[in-house]
Amino acid sequence: MKTRIISAFVALLIFIPIFIDGGLIFDTAIFIVAMLGLKEFLDVKSIKKELPIFIRLVSYIMIALILLAGNTSRTIHFALDFRVIAGLFLTYLIPTVLYHDQKIYSIVDALELIGGVFFLGIAFHLLLFVRHASLALIIYLFLISIFTDTFAFIAGILIGKTKLLESISPKKTIEGMLIGTCMGIFISTWFYITVIDTEATLLSIAITGLFLSILGQFGDLIFSAMKRYYGTKDFSNIMPGHGGILDRLDSIIFILMGFMFFMTII
Repeated sequence: MKTRIISAFVALLIFIPIFIDGGLIFDTAIFIVAMLGLKEFLDVKSIKKELPIFIRLVSYIMIALILLAGNTSRTIHFALDFRVIAGLFLTYLIPTVLYHDQKIYSIVDALELIGGVFFLGIAFHLLLFVRHASLALIIYLFLISIFTDTFAFIAGILIGKTKLLESISPKKTIEGMLIGTCMGIFISTWFYITVIDTEATLLSIAITGLFLSILGQFGDLIFSAMKRYYGTKDFSNIMPGHGGILDRLDSIIFILMGFMFFMTII
């Protein structure tokens, strides 16, 4: 527990000023974090089957293109560069014929990489341009993630008795999920109507917070299921006591994507 707290404190000291700055330093930091997250994904996949060096190399190139392509305005809206998407499919599918050996690189590997690289690329791209659009908004989304996870963890330790999904995440409890969700909604809603929009409808913001808090916890479970599938406890040990980049950002990734979906109907 002590290691976990110290690690989190150091991470906050490093990243809070970077998030506040929001300029080139922030963009560079997210670019590096995205590359580390991709490395974790590729390393975990390699537990079952080592990927060819060429495939790993093009994976870094493709996620860089996704991060650099698309929306550059300060207005948040859906934007896809179909050249990058087409390149993504071609880059991974063509080598299945060139390698012509299922033990080295197969169509299953190609489809897993298309999904994984596109998913992570979009997630970190969203992180970039939501921050560029509004510092307060990205803080709001992180508050949902942080306070939901924190209070779910604390409540799970103190009063948690009923396992949520033991086969995927043995330590998570229904009691922790409920308390974490409530605190995530309460604190994020207060922040939104106090800082972002004082005229916002309380009910709509609370419902948004509920949706995003639950979605963030689903994200945590989905990444846990991925680790179970590949037989590893953490994606890496870059943050002692916490695991890797993907271990820490699993919920915020789903919250960001959920926000982009939900914002169109609120």
